[in-house]
Amino acid sequence: MSRKPAIHDAEPSLIVSHGADFFGEDRHPLKAIANLAPYVENSVSYTDRPTVAPLVRLLESPASQTFPVAEAAQLSERLLKVARDRRLKPAIATLARSLGDAAARAASDGDPWTWAVEGPPAA
Repeated sequence: MSRKPAIHDAEPSLIVSHGADFFGEDRHPLKAIANLAPYVENSVSYTDRPTVAPLVRLLESPASQTFPVAEAAQLSERLLKVARDRRLKPAIATLARSLGDAAARAASDGDPWTWAVEGPPAA
């Protein structure tokens, strides 16, 4: 009798500062972050796509980095606008809302917003 193993390998994930958990961090799978990029791109008209191009590039290939307060505020506005789109799937809207809220908290605290990419542990 074969069974599926109960232990799964850790997924690479993005850890963002100013999150909603006890430690002030949120952890999101990189796959989910990359899946958010087309929704952000389609949230604006074709002529306005250059305005969201930097955010789309960040989501397509997330890397460990720190955003200054002003940039965190801009990212927050864009992500929260995407989250409010009625045509979005609930999981995508929740992810955009979570990222937007974290960026807004960082901006309102006057702190830089940090992203840290964490891969699976080495075997």
